[in-house]
Amino acid sequence: MGSWNDFNDAQSNSNLIPKGTLAKVRLTIRPGGFDDASQGWTGGYATRGSTGAVYLNGEFTVTEGQYARRKIFTLIGLYSPKGPDWANMGRSLVRGMLNSARGISDKDMSAEAQAARRINGFADLDGIEFIARIDIGTDASGDDKNEIRSAVTPDHRDYAQVMGTAPLQFGGHGAAGHAAQHTTPAAPAHQPSQPASAPGFAGRPSWAQ
Repeated sequence: MGSWNDFNDAQSNSNLIPKGTLAKVRLTIRPGGFDDASQGWTGGYATRGSTGAVYLNGEFTVTEGQYARRKIFTLIGLYSPKGPDWANMGRSLVRGMLNSARGISDKDMSAEAQAARRINGFADLDGIEFIARIDIGTDASGDDKNEIRSAVTPDHRDYAQVMGTAPLQFGGHGAAGHAAQHTTPAAPAHQPSQPASAPGFAGRPSWAQ
């Protein structure tokens, strides 16, 4: 039988980025219009689901390399009526994103590094670029899909290569300082890109002011 009669040997078109791939991504938050000022959820970025769960609806676009322009959709948990685990996972992911975008070792506890892990609001995350470790999960139908559960920080040996620049240094501590010794120094003006129209954003990111 010909190839257009028997399709057993046709390649499976899963179209997934392989698990464990490191890629530079840009986060766009798809606004859900849910605010709770007591939690710091302002600007209409959060989404409240039908179950009562609250999350950021993240669209992560690969910016360069083999998978450039591919989009990965992942929810960043803010609150779940089932307990604190989802919110803790969300906060852990955001911490990693900030460490990755701002070139901070996760072990760096200097005053500068701690300041760089603070944000004024979700507008500071909208447009942030960092190195993601791409994973594979399942969607609501049980089918495989790419998702992002963690960010890669300067502690990782491939961070500088994937980021394409030396990490920013905060006090010369940890792996960020070490990696910078072996790469071309980044221009001091290099900052994660931020949409100029983001609410509350004016000039430099809040952490750099």
